[in-house]
Amino acid sequence: MVEIIPFKALRYDPQQVKLEDVLTQPYDKITPEMQAKYYERSPHNLVRIILGKAGETDTTSFNVYTRAAEYLHDWRSAGLLRQDSTPSIFIYSQTFTVPGIRELTERRGLIALGRIHDYSDGVVFRHEQTLSKPRQDRLDLLRATRTHFGQIFMLYSDPQSEVEALLQAKTEEEPETSVLDEYETLHRVWRVDDPALIQAVQQKMAGKKLLIADGHHRYETALAYRDERRAASGGSDPNAPYEFVMVTLVPMESPGLIILPTHRIVHGLPTYDRERMLEDAGRFFDISRIDLRTETRSATTLLGEAGAHCTAFVAVTRQGPYLMRAKKSAVHDALGELPSRQRELDVIQLHRILLERILGISEEAVRNQEHVRYERDAFEAISWVRQGANVAFLMNPAKIEQVREVAFAGEVLPQKSTDFYPKLLSGLTIYALE
Repeated sequence: MVEIIPFKALRYDPQQVKLEDVLTQPYDKITPEMQAKYYERSPHNLVRIILGKAGETDTTSFNVYTRAAEYLHDWRSAGLLRQDSTPSIFIYSQTFTVPGIRELTERRGLIALGRIHDYSDGVVFRHEQTLSKPRQDRLDLLRATRTHFGQIFMLYSDPQSEVEALLQAKTEEEPETSVLDEYETLHRVWRVDDPALIQAVQQKMAGKKLLIADGHHRYETALAYRDERRAASGGSDPNAPYEFVMVTLVPMESPGLIILPTHRIVHGLPTYDRERMLEDAGRFFDISRIDLRTETRSATTLLGEAGAHCTAFVAVTRQGPYLMRAKKSAVHDALGELPSRQRELDVIQLHRILLERILGISEEAVRNQEHVRYERDAFEAISWVRQGANVAFLMNPAKIEQVREVAFAGEVLPQKSTDFYPKLLSGLTIYALE
């Protein structure tokens, strides 16, 4: 069963720092350019801890991880990071404009500590595979700091909005935290320390199942660290701090739960041949050339319309874009070893048929991002082709119902199958194990 508990969060003191200058996007969304800007904003920006700059003279005893621990110690000692006096949970609201639609919407969640579970327990479910290198990186940081700086983004089902109804009155008060990030997303936080209200929320959450939306690597890092500490202590204290991880819980039914598409760019493939690709793909997809000189709608608009009726994507070549719509029987026959819920997914069809079978890019190469890169913005994906990439595949976004069905069946999707927007800010609340 799901167990969430309140905690005494570490939080930046807004009397000493400007929150806009110290909070960051999640570590895996921070580009080198963003990292440099964060460093410039403030000497106390969280990037110094969660994604510090490596030095040429770094050693095993002096490196990004030991410096992170020093920064944390110094900022706590100076009172820049203060610990709440009472255990609390937090209401977390994000108000933002949906990319591509320009529609203002809000997503609300709940920040708390959640008990860490093995996937086999049937409580926490994943929908993506993780990679060993980022897992090791996050584990080294956790070992050095013994602190979680960002929340794991998790989803639960609450069709009647029972949890949100319990907390509605609190959100009518002024938030304790209000900060606008670089993407013009407004983040607001309310602290809830009423034991009766917390208990009511805990009871509503107890029978749920949790689906990891973002933070697979950090969740599995917390799991590995828990097991390390258990082994070191020679037993298991169910209430030990390492048995929990900081999470943000969002209902799957939220109108503000937005998944953006992630487009694929194939590059540097020496065997690439456009005509052969189209000919081979014609066995599995109905292919039509998009003539943007006469077509008044954009390729992404046409893709969205096609996706309402079948799985589809657009192949952007140097000679122009092509709309590919699945021939259901041919595609299902080609993916016969997979469950039907996976055969229906465009990302599966793209990876298994076009990338692997037709273009010859192995699953391992895709996992290592060899010859394949990812891009959220369709125009950027197209520009890569203009700059010399072999081909770009524009995608429709995954549906949460599809993600849930695959995850709850104990299966996973290819990398970058989902892009939940916006991201959770790191540093709003911090969970120190010691």
